[in-house]
Amino acid sequence: MSKTLAISLAAVLIAALAPFAGASAAETTLTLDKGISAILNIPDGADHVPAVLMLHGFGSSKDEVGDMYKREAAALAARGIGSLRIDFEGFGKSDGDTGATTVDGQLADAEIALAYLQGADHIDRDRLGVLGFSLGGGIAILLASKHPDDVKSLVTWSSVGDFHKDFLGEMGQETFDRAAKEGIVALDLGWRTMALKKSFFESLDHFDLSEAVKGVKASYMAIAGNDDFSSAYAEKFVVASGGPIKQTINMPGEDHIFHVLSDNQKAAEEVISKTADWFGRTLVAK
Repeated sequence: MSKTLAISLAAVLIAALAPFAGASAAETTLTLDKGISAILNIPDGADHVPAVLMLHGFGSSKDEVGDMYKREAAALAARGIGSLRIDFEGFGKSDGDTGATTVDGQLADAEIALAYLQGADHIDRDRLGVLGFSLGGGIAILLASKHPDDVKSLVTWSSVGDFHKDFLGEMGQETFDRAAKEGIVALDLGWRTMALKKSFFESLDHFDLSEAVKGVKASYMAIAGNDDFSSAYAEKFVVASGGPIKQTINMPGEDHIFHVLSDNQKAAEEVISKTADWFGRTLVAK
């Protein structure tokens, strides 16, 4: 969600090759309600498998920066876990107006995707997890809190912890004031200009993540780089949650995107592997 992250999103298509590229899985492109574009990944020959819903960050799309979600889907498939990664309305290949995005709207999109997994062939609706990155981490917390009986496992990467505070810190008061006065504001993300309506900024005050996380009953792991703002929230959010298994991973020297666009993929690969192992532990292991 920072300018650095926004600039890096432009380089998604030149990411390093996935370390799990050899995993055998069938990917199906879907269009869900509201024109939400999605990719369902099911391990070849598998049936009644657990699955993970992936929610991308601000200004991103379903494969995520550095193809981290695409790579995660392959890592999960190698462990016998399905996945569904979506473009929020107005982003990627989904229908809708990017400028009209709100926290409420993204939560509604996530609920549509969760409902799809609950009714999908080959998916075990009783073993569903959610992964959220940055803004998507906040949406994932809201989803898990709102559906405590449906979401069994939760992972957040570099998650926001206070919608208003975190976006204010990244965008500045002038941006908020201009949106309030003019109804819309243009943002220079470094690689494109994105307009946001004032409804987005208003929606940042609709939810309190520090309260919402108390309603999370899923097993919860938070991963954050020590050089990122999200590290201030990771441990206390995990502690405040009510799931049976909890873990926080603080990665020394790592930034918001785990340096995924650098030549050194060690941290990104560690995040992907540890996340796949976590879901294997909380959704597969008996």
